[in-house]
Amino acid sequence: MVKWARGDVTAPVAPAFGEGRRGVVVAGVALGVAGVMGLHRVIPNSPGRVGSLVESFLPWGGGVVVLLFVVQHNVSDENPDPAGTARALLVAGGDLVALEEVVTPALAVYEDVLRGDYPHHVVHGTVGLWSKYPIREDQLVDIRPQGFEAGWSRGLRAVVTTPYGDVAAYVAHLPSVRVGVRGLASSSRDESARMLGDLIRREKEQAVILMGDLNSTVDDRGLEPLTSQLNVAERGFAFSYPAALPVARIDQVLARSGRVSHMRTLPATDSDHLPVAARVTLDPLPPSGRPAP
Repeated sequence: MVKWARGDVTAPVAPAFGEGRRGVVVAGVALGVAGVMGLHRVIPNSPGRVGSLVESFLPWGGGVVVLLFVVQHNVSDENPDPAGTARALLVAGGDLVALEEVVTPALAVYEDVLRGDYPHHVVHGTVGLWSKYPIREDQLVDIRPQGFEAGWSRGLRAVVTTPYGDVAAYVAHLPSVRVGVRGLASSSRDESARMLGDLIRREKEQAVILMGDLNSTVDDRGLEPLTSQLNVAERGFAFSYPAALPVARIDQVLARSGRVSHMRTLPATDSDHLPVAARVTLDPLPPSGRPAP
């Protein structure tokens, strides 16, 4: 696990569309609500029995609507300008940024450019997650199909500690599919999707966000092990591939205990994929911090 302390950025870039300010406001509201929920006993009951009034509505304290802004990008292992790509992603101002095809020596460039805005990050194999919030645990996840070389490593799990609860964040890059004279060759992709689906089904954290290049659209029955248990985007086409003439969205953001309310593409980088951005609305938890029965 690799973590960076917050540092200075040589050329800071302001987040687009007020996403940075939105994140500060949402975090502030969440922390304020958490403070009231945790310290309600010290609120005086006079005048006006204010303490009792607050405690009457305390069970609804976990009902604050929470939004996470997520950016997902296959940056391409042949990207000639990883620094430019990283700077473009900074403009989006996501709370979480998931990258695939992160290879040496480009990894050091992504780390250097992103560290100021994203003090927490983890990389396993060729996939990585950059976060504005602390990452309390992480691990490689094995989604390697049979017959693939031992060094094939394209999945990770991290638990991100946000102001409103822990979120299990998965980043995955499923195997490519091929179209040939015998039709669509997708057995390896489908096997990898089943392995990932089994992991998510056993996930102990209630809130889950899956970000990745899944090498197909959410309508593909081969991704059913994932789409059958995770919510897909409700709005937005966000065609992401190929970048020169996008015809399909194969870069995905899916969620459990939350909904992906909107997805859109971001401006092109030097990758053969377009970045995508999504707003994820997490389901509120009760004051216990545990999912309702």
